[in-house]
Amino acid sequence: MKRSVLVFGIFMVGMQLMVSGTLFAASDPNDTAGSKDPSLFNRMPGFHISRYEEKEFARYEMPVTATKTQAVEGRYVWIVYDINDGAKQPSALQIVRNYTNAAAAIGGKKIVEYEDGGSQYVTLKIVSDDAEVWAHVEGKSNGQYNLHVVEKARMRQDVVADANSLANSIRATGKVAVYGIYFDTAKWDIKPQSDPSLQEIAKLLKNNATLKLYVVGHTDNVGAFDANVKLSNNRADAVVKALTGRYGIAASRLQPFGAGPTSPVQSNQSEAGRAKNRRVELVAQ
Repeated sequence: MKRSVLVFGIFMVGMQLMVSGTLFAASDPNDTAGSKDPSLFNRMPGFHISRYEEKEFARYEMPVTATKTQAVEGRYVWIVYDINDGAKQPSALQIVRNYTNAAAAIGGKKIVEYEDGGSQYVTLKIVSDDAEVWAHVEGKSNGQYNLHVVEKARMRQDVVADANSLANSIRATGKVAVYGIYFDTAKWDIKPQSDPSLQEIAKLLKNNATLKLYVVGHTDNVGAFDANVKLSNNRADAVVKALTGRYGIAASRLQPFGAGPTSPVQSNQSEAGRAKNRRVELVAQ
């Protein structure tokens, strides 16, 4: 059976898991030219990339049990890590558990974990605002581990509310939810496909010269409360900066605020509900 893995950048000191808070994964002087870690996490310490393959779109068979696989299509990355000379070799179980815990810290879940021929395997799935990431980690005890990652893009919100609709909702209820603004998991850099929604918000503000707004970021309840509040505030601030910097809206008319998971509009028990709860709201001041 094909083995597959996702490289979530993590690092470990002794036996303690530590998830990186940086946006850029660590590199090593011995890395293969042109290779890189996935952006969310660092690699295991003391390893370099010996093989790297990336495809814009491919199909990969992700193990979902010890004997069955599921085809997942999307952006594909395969990374082979080799241990550096003199570095301490972690056990195969340490590698697998580090990745499992790191994925869980950002709302991921374990699909299957198993052992085969002295190696440890785990398949992970992480659902973010607009993407679904599958990973399978193959942990070995011979100084090497493999990672295959498939990022399966979810449906983009191509139809967005226009400025008039936004204005009508604000007049009627004092607020309006905007769902066409996209971020990567645990990040607050606005993705390019958010432009149509940002343009309509800017148009709303230009058409209503006296309107002032709270720009409120919301998250689901996955992950730590404090981290979600910080994330929602950073995302709200990013929207404000985009509107002022790119569309010329006066900063005095906008105030960012992060509500975290405190104001859900649907139950967080389902992915559909969590997706609705991850949003930006415009609230009249």
